[in-house]
Amino acid sequence: MLTTLAILIGLTSAAAPVSARSGEGEVDVELVLAVDTSRSMDYEEVRIQREGYVEALRHKEFINAVKTGLIGRIAITYFEWAGDVVPDSVMDWTIIETEQDALAFAGKLEARPIDTQRRTSISAAIAQGATMIVSNAYRGTRQVIDISGDGPNNSGNPVEPARDKAVEAGITINGLAIMLRPSGTPGGLDTYYGDCVTGGPGSFVLPVHEIEDFATAVRRKLLMEISDLTPPAKVQRIASNAPRSDCLIGEKQWQDLFDR
Repeated sequence: MLTTLAILIGLTSAAAPVSARSGEGEVDVELVLAVDTSRSMDYEEVRIQREGYVEALRHKEFINAVKTGLIGRIAITYFEWAGDVVPDSVMDWTIIETEQDALAFAGKLEARPIDTQRRTSISAAIAQGATMIVSNAYRGTRQVIDISGDGPNNSGNPVEPARDKAVEAGITINGLAIMLRPSGTPGGLDTYYGDCVTGGPGSFVLPVHEIEDFATAVRRKLLMEISDLTPPAKVQRIASNAPRSDCLIGEKQWQDLFDR
């Protein structure tokens, strides 16, 4: 585990603080919410995205899903990322066991300032999330990194090695592909996420095509992750003979833009 931790830290393009709550405890899932705030989304879209997470965390369905788990509580954390993890956005690990716990966590998230950054480093988000999971004090039946983003990796380390190391450590990575506008990824951003970002047992990608659908998609994703539900066939990663996505497409797009 220490070797895995060292590798994951090494995959992070710049060190970001790792927050962990003291004290041990068993939980149904250790859940990392890693949220894209890159400038490819405008301020209004980032605001609606934030509100979607706050609304989902306050929803009765989320709270009921937590309570009906085998243990009846989860450990959760949240951070935002773009070209790197935004240090001030990292929230401490928090136990959610009651409605009051969920409302308090949602309130802290709602109160945080909203900002956007340049570039897109999914690899940094995965490395940060995995490091926070393997270094915390909780013992979850499952460990999940929940990544939302609107474009391919184009900064920092390549995404595939970060994904593979996290999966080797027993972590499942799920994705919310924000497809409000073209991302330049052949086959669509959801296909890229399925091929290059998500992984682990039961991993899935949910696409979002309209910003008004974001809150519903976030809530649906959280319920699936907390309850360990089998994803519908249309969002599962299904093997096929179709050409696999180029996991370096974002880096190539950025280099092409730089060259021009």
